[in-house]
Amino acid sequence: MERKLEQALADWKNRTNRKPLVIRGARQVGKTFLVRAFAQQNFESFVEINFDRTPDKKQLFDSSDIERSLQLLEIEANVSAITKDTLLFFDEIQAAPEVFHFLRYLYEQRPDIPVIAAGSLLEFLLAEHNFSMPVGRIDYLHMGPLDFEEFLMAIGHEKLVQFLGTHQLNNSIPESIHKKLLYYTQLFFIIGGMPAAVQSYTDSSGQLSEALREHQSILQTYEDDFSKYRKRTDHHRLKKVFEKLPSLIGNKLKYVNIDPNDKAKDLANSLELLEMAKIFYKVKHSSGNGIPLRAEVNDKMFKPLFLDIGLVSSSLGLKLTKLTTDNNMMVNQGALTEQFIGQHLLYNHLYYEKPELFYWNREAKSSSAEVDYLLTINSSIVPVEVKAGKTGTLKSLQVFIAEKKSPLAIRFNTSTPISSEQTTRIVNKDDCDYLFISLPLYLVCQVERLVLQRIKNNFLQ
Repeated sequence: MERKLEQALADWKNRTNRKPLVIRGARQVGKTFLVRAFAQQNFESFVEINFDRTPDKKQLFDSSDIERSLQLLEIEANVSAITKDTLLFFDEIQAAPEVFHFLRYLYEQRPDIPVIAAGSLLEFLLAEHNFSMPVGRIDYLHMGPLDFEEFLMAIGHEKLVQFLGTHQLNNSIPESIHKKLLYYTQLFFIIGGMPAAVQSYTDSSGQLSEALREHQSILQTYEDDFSKYRKRTDHHRLKKVFEKLPSLIGNKLKYVNIDPNDKAKDLANSLELLEMAKIFYKVKHSSGNGIPLRAEVNDKMFKPLFLDIGLVSSSLGLKLTKLTTDNNMMVNQGALTEQFIGQHLLYNHLYYEKPELFYWNREAKSSSAEVDYLLTINSSIVPVEVKAGKTGTLKSLQVFIAEKKSPLAIRFNTSTPISSEQTTRIVNKDDCDYLFISLPLYLVCQVERLVLQRIKNNFLQ
């Protein structure tokens, strides 16, 4: 199962000032598989320790004598020597926080030895650690589920991925290929990007029921983890919030919609824990007046985004067993469509940048104008609208453009691509010319490339 982050790992491996790398991501997004596959292709030997399964092995790193620790590790792993051609992998490192000291010593004394660490609940450790983190001596890599193109690769459609990766806005997409890509987009809505669910689907020769079974297993695993949070919150409340979140996607979160009888402060605490576990993300409100967008965040206003659309579909009980190539297949699936685009845009950053996403609504009273997402492309703030079908008004998008003088706007829907110069026509606002780009949902992974290419062509013309 190929992951685009393999290239990020290759870049890390070849850096002259390479630091120990810590992979941060939710449970079961494929961290361990990624590292193992990378090691197999790029190193002569591989030493892996899972501290959750073998906590006693942290004793190998008690000493500040780096050479002695390496010697003990060689004995434990039964390897002749640990060198620059050996990849060290410390999995579930949150179960042995003292090993972070070893990462520091490696960087300072043996930077030639490549080491990667990973942890599914690492955020809890980082939030309340009682030890000295090796600040400036480690790098981070943020990892989410498979994206749509990785999903296509996993189910054997490399040609479609190549087509998407080379598509130009001035090229038309044949209707047959458009329908095929919409079909697989709908399939992704059901299966999602959790590696185990995708693997179950392929191993069963395309049985959707096997992917749905794996979803339930993953969801149950997350709930089993809740017992680890007992000191922080009521795990029954945490379970309640966890089960409610999928039905709230696409709307500003109000605590009363989770439980009108519970305290907002307690519900907020549960949300924070789920966010730390990277199961849930806040799409934060930004005024959108300038970059960085986070500079104008209103912490009290946010929309929920779940880890993966397949898990959302299963949580909502959408046990679909039949697919269609109808272009209107996603009508009445607005929240799912917003989840699909959101989980892709969330990781539309450099691998070492923390995933974050923003939206906008007009803060004036009695105003209903809202833009689903805001992006920063080429130093410009770009409003993004998401439509579940082929049609839909662009009123909110145009309100944003008129108020912020944005030069560019993007829409995702189920139609073939459109790129054109347009002008806003808003009452009591000055007309504003802008570039409008409409993309089918399946081109979400290519949005930045296509936008930058279109801007470049405008400049050349």
